[in-house]
Amino acid sequence: MLKVGVLGAGHLGKIHLRLLNQSSKYELVGFYDPFEENAIKIANEFGYKKFDSIAALIEAVDVIDIVTPTLSHYDCALEAIKAGKHVFLEKPISNTVAEAEEIITLAKKHNVKGQVGHVERFNPAFIAVKDQIQNPMFIETHRLAEFNPRGTDVPVVLDLMIHDIDAILSVVKSKVKSINASGVAVISDSPDIANARIEFENGCVANITSSRISMKNMRKSRFFQKDAYISVDYLDKICEVVKMKDAPEIPGDFDMILQNAEGVKKQIYFNNPQVNPNNAILDELETFADAINNNTTPIVTLEDGTEALRVAYQIIESMERK
Repeated sequence: MLKVGVLGAGHLGKIHLRLLNQSSKYELVGFYDPFEENAIKIANEFGYKKFDSIAALIEAVDVIDIVTPTLSHYDCALEAIKAGKHVFLEKPISNTVAEAEEIITLAKKHNVKGQVGHVERFNPAFIAVKDQIQNPMFIETHRLAEFNPRGTDVPVVLDLMIHDIDAILSVVKSKVKSINASGVAVISDSPDIANARIEFENGCVANITSSRISMKNMRKSRFFQKDAYISVDYLDKICEVVKMKDAPEIPGDFDMILQNAEGVKKQIYFNNPQVNPNNAILDELETFADAINNNTTPIVTLEDGTEALRVAYQIIESMERK
């Protein structure tokens, strides 16, 4: 079991503490939170050991789980990495791309592993279909959330859209060619609703919409590729795969057949894989433990997190130009 410590005991930090405490792959040593009143309350309520400094916690563990506000990710990561500790960083990886690149460089220098908390990669609906997403040419995503003051200190692109940016980059094996985006600040100082159109060098186009001022929650992606349509509902954890193949010469009574203008007939069939329920946050933490113990590449690397952040800032820059 790897000894782990958590930096930050806010809303998400408490979830990480609970799951790490349950995990068979980690020994939860304790946590550090700069807000003394909150730290004492959590230590008393749940029995987790409270550390009085970041340095003391880092010294006591093998792995540091950084669940602090994004602005402090860089400083926390550098301190942990320089001490030779593996780091799990909640998304986004850091506040700037330059900081993220320095984290990568330092992790290589000190031979430690890092993973970024892009949790939708571990969503059971996405896991169930990701192997069937082959060379998608058009992607459409909607991530809509009811208003919550928590998170409004950053643009909606860094708060919500970055989840979909990472998922898209993980299945489109091509470089970004161009980005065109627009956003509106409705009740915050930064955009609350944003839309981005990303064109890739291979011709794929992704149209991404994110909002944190919606009347209902929605987290859906649709992938279109040659002879297939794949939808993923991250919220309800369901997926749908609709495929086409050449129609049989003598169709069955219940076969669905389409014929195009050229007379080519295709049979439509449904191939919906089984979605296996999981706890995505626990899975991302435990697969990181596996990567450390087996000396393998983490599922969401520091480079992945950096690339998602790079594209997110390109989207923000496109919005600001308008």
